Amino acid sequence: MLKKLIATCAILITVSGTASAKDLPDFTELAEKQGPAVVNISITQVMHGQAEGTVPFPGMPDDPALGEFLRRFGIPGMPGQGNGAPQQDYKSQSLGSGFIISNDGYILTNAHVVNEADEVLVKLSDKREFKAKIIGSDRRTDVALIKIDATNLPKVTIGDPNQLKVGEWVAAIGSPFGLENTMTAGIVSAKGRALPQENFVPFIQTDVAINPGNSGGPLFNLRGEVVGINSQIYSRSGGSMGLSFSIPIDVAIDVSNQLKANGKVTRGWLGIGIQEITKDLADSFGMKSTNGALVAGVEKGAPAEKGGLEAGDVIVKFDGKPVLTSSDLPRIVGATKPGKTVPVEVLRKGSTKTLNITVGEAPTEKDGVAPTPKGSAKPEVNRLGLVLRELTPVQKRKLSGKNGLLVVDAQGAAAQAGIRRGDVVLGLNNTEVQSLEQFNKQLAGVASGKTVALLVQRDDNTLYVPLKLAADK
Repeated sequence: MLKKLIATCAILITVSGTASAKDLPDFTELAEKQGPAVVNISITQVMHGQAEGTVPFPGMPDDPALGEFLRRFGIPGMPGQGNGAPQQDYKSQSLGSGFIISNDGYILTNAHVVNEADEVLVKLSDKREFKAKIIGSDRRTDVALIKIDATNLPKVTIGDPNQLKVGEWVAAIGSPFGLENTMTAGIVSAKGRALPQENFVPFIQTDVAINPGNSGGPLFNLRGEVVGINSQIYSRSGGSMGLSFSIPIDVAIDVSNQLKANGKVTRGWLGIGIQEITKDLADSFGMKSTNGALVAGVEKGAPAEKGGLEAGDVIVKFDGKPVLTSSDLPRIVGATKPGKTVPVEVLRKGSTKTLNITVGEAPTEKDGVAPTPKGSAKPEVNRLGLVLRELTPVQKRKLSGKNGLLVVDAQGAAAQAGIRRGDVVLGLNNTEVQSLEQFNKQLAGVASGKTVALLVQRDDNTLYVPLKLAADK
């Protein structure tokens, strides 16, 4: 009797397990069909100054003869190039992902993957390699279009991200840590997610494992259609923590079409500052809901001022499109063609008013920082492996008037410690940053090989990052 009962239980467990397996999605066909259209992107950038880690072994004597011996065997960072040695250019390399959108070699990736690259190398799944040309990039959406000289290439199928549902299965293919054609899967966690300083993208949030090297790779639905470009992660460790953000593919395709046609992206612009409407603000304005974008300020001479917008107005509709939250407005305005006159419905002192505003063209700078002119010398990397720049007045206002230094690029130990472009350095060894000159003077006074503590802000979070100084140059 006992044997029969055990056998019956075993059968039930087996049947139950089979049923559960059938409920899970099968990604094998997606991987086989779409994998060949995903590429590995290798970026080389020539940096000015001596590379970090110029001495391969701690305590090695500064012996030119030994340096020559190591050079002959191809060992980098020889002695003899330590203190007092002339600075030399060196190559910095990084990896990313991308995917082919046309048979003749057009590829989509992230702007942060290829920006400031001196050489872009694309490796296909069949191991062929091509040098790529950057057609254009748009930092505001983090989308770039590149091109390789090839034909009859496999390409992805473009899907509709608007049809995505929260809880739906999705998959990513890319090259995390250089491991080519790696697939990871998860679900859509949220849609239309607004991130700080990323006003033009309604991000798709997923729990798909995304790691360094996945940037620029595709996000697929179960039909094998690309619905997004994997762009950012939220992480305290630098690795995946189940919070990944992808650019909707319709946004990316619109940007890529403009880049292909004009080499740049144009956006609509009003020239206003906006904020979210809280319940208390809604009550004070006599509003029945918190829908809309509150105008906190209007720039002098901007299209908004010319069109009659005032501080205190609440924009509830723009060109016939409802504005439910303040984060909706930048995307709607940005998608409007400059020069177009549109109706703007506002609430002003308890009554509804419609204004006709001619939309201007958004400046090409990001956050008030002009791009480095072509042909100009690239900024040098400091002893920490950082390229730093003074904050603009716009950026300082976002930090509530704090002083800081914008991270333009991070290399070597700084990059390994997790510091990245867009971070703001607020302090060095418990001393607040006042200016780039003051920071450099303080850094120069720290002995080689010592560890310093940088206070770094990213979004609304601050943390201390310890970094060991490279050898003096």
